[in-house]
Amino acid sequence: MSKGDTFENDWLKLIFNATPIANIADNASSGPLTSLYVSLHTADPGESGSQTTNEVGYTGYLRVAVARTSGGWTVTANSVSPVSAITFPAGIGGSGTVTHWGVGTDSTGAGKLLYSGTVTPNIITGNGITPQVGVTSTITED
Repeated sequence: MSKGDTFENDWLKLIFNATPIANIADNASSGPLTSLYVSLHTADPGESGSQTTNEVGYTGYLRVAVARTSGGWTVTANSVSPVSAITFPAGIGGSGTVTHWGVGTDSTGAGKLLYSGTVTPNIITGNGITPQVGVTSTITED
């Protein structure tokens, strides 16, 4: 079973740009999410994981909010990527190797992990390192 290409693109626009799917789904009219929160992980959080599963823990780390609009995410050809690089706070201590990134609903805590994928090349975090997820990072529906 798979989704049709048009619906895959519509689905990504609903999640990442808050664009309704006519006659099927609307963005919440009361209290909709205005941002999605990007996280970094030291291993695959897996399909049963949350935003905290294997989340990196260098000193200074915070999830980064990205607007749920076409100004935050580009959706085209059943794929979504950030409009600009997602820059995380610089490390002021600690360490960890980032192998995955995630997109979820909460700025802190377990939250609902919507998507996750690999980071290539891996990012070694620590004092003075400012991790980034670039515009070539993509999430694809197929």
